[in-house]
Amino acid sequence: MGHLMCAACFTHLLADGRLRDQTATCPNCRVEISKTNASRNLAVEKAVSELPAQCQYCSNEYPCKSLEHHELNECDERPTDCKYSRIGCQWRGPIHEVTEHEQVCAHPKKTGAEVMAALQDRDAKYREEKKLFLSLVDLLSYEKIIFNDLQLKPYRTDEYVHKLYYETSKFSAFNHQWVVKATINNSQRDVHEANERQIAYQLILKTKTTCPLAIHYFVLKGPFSDMKVNTKIYKHDFSDAV
Repeated sequence: MGHLMCAACFTHLLADGRLRDQTATCPNCRVEISKTNASRNLAVEKAVSELPAQCQYCSNEYPCKSLEHHELNECDERPTDCKYSRIGCQWRGPIHEVTEHEQVCAHPKKTGAEVMAALQDRDAKYREEKKLFLSLVDLLSYEKIIFNDLQLKPYRTDEYVHKLYYETSKFSAFNHQWVVKATINNSQRDVHEANERQIAYQLILKTKTTCPLAIHYFVLKGPFSDMKVNTKIYKHDFSDAV
């Protein structure tokens, strides 16, 4: 019948196997596992959703299916900001203490000149977010634009201590061939033991060009992906010059 495993642990197990350049195996019986030979068990998922799980803030137990709602909306210990944070208050604490804090918060009594710096910082962050959004919209109106759905495959370098990297197959864009190369946590050793993992990528031109190519590019997560992407727009002039 096989062994039961939650979706998050299953995905983590497959990722660890790739990072170690090994085939993922079941932690119970050591049989090889992959997405192709695993099946979803809806009955168990429903049963698990009723099991208790501990709130990260108050340590009380709630059914798994309602834990997220409790932590976001109901827990008295969930962290929150002072309502005067937009004018510079740095207080952050459990929500049951916020009313008491706001009654004695000094920021509402400050002059306009005193809170101006905080407002300017807030406006600057808003302008940066708006700039990114408008830039994405502008890029979508370009005459020449290409979308590619890419898949990264793991490889190892030929060095004495093999380093893991990921690379896509060659793909076409603007009459040229390209690949995307990526590393995890700057190619650190034993990356599978790291709790936090970051992917850095590089767009590489694989064909020769007679003149520099001014390219804007950015990465978005694909369909059904739960990867957290901090989208940034990059511009580079690709040429044959070293």
